[in-house]
Amino acid sequence: MNEQNKKTVQEETPKTTQGVPASQPSSWRRAMSKRWVFPAAYIAAAGIILTLVWVYQGTGDKTLNSDPASGVVETGASAGTEGTAAGGEEESVEVVAKSENFVWPVAVPSEISVVKPFYDNEASTEEHEAAMVQYNDTFIPNTGVDLARGDNKTFEVKAALAGKVTRVEQNPLAGQVVEITHSDNLKTVYQSLADVKVKQDDEVKQGDAIASAGVNELGKTLGNHLHFEVYEDGQPVNPQGYLPEK
Repeated sequence: MNEQNKKTVQEETPKTTQGVPASQPSSWRRAMSKRWVFPAAYIAAAGIILTLVWVYQGTGDKTLNSDPASGVVETGASAGTEGTAAGGEEESVEVVAKSENFVWPVAVPSEISVVKPFYDNEASTEEHEAAMVQYNDTFIPNTGVDLARGDNKTFEVKAALAGKVTRVEQNPLAGQVVEITHSDNLKTVYQSLADVKVKQDDEVKQGDAIASAGVNELGKTLGNHLHFEVYEDGQPVNPQGYLPEK
């Protein structure tokens, strides 16, 4: 080999410094050439993302207050309201709808007496006899109470509860009849009426005048009176169990 060729070969041979090739790969390339590098990087990225999501959710949950005893979770707005009430600045008051109590179905209860009571199956024999309605030769248990004045005068009949008039009719034995349907599966029935002032589908308030006491065929021995019935879930019950003390 001539000297020119030797010179060319020597120039093409990479220079070395202390036995290390001049074109040594960088540490980054060596690391990237490892098989485990990409899976490790993926796992690390996923861990960072999950950590960020967890931190975000934890921040959002701070707006929720839970009561372990009641099992109720309140939003931040309601929790703030509750805190205000505890501080004494503003207190929310719970409002509970209350059903109205019965009133006597007459204008002046003190002038009225029960002239025939309700027939109670658990009452004594004497009380059963007093609560029987006689019509010709037939005895019928009284399904309400009969109210009358001692002087046999007529009197004003009022609605014992607020409700809707669901029946107005003329019955050959009971006379003029008004039925009012109320909440809580209650109905009141007014019989032996005169001068009826309401019609079917009317809405009446408690204490509204609906008629006057009159006479009917079934209780003709009682004179002017009101036969008053109360039904709960479709069954007649003793009205005196609902009416207040006079």
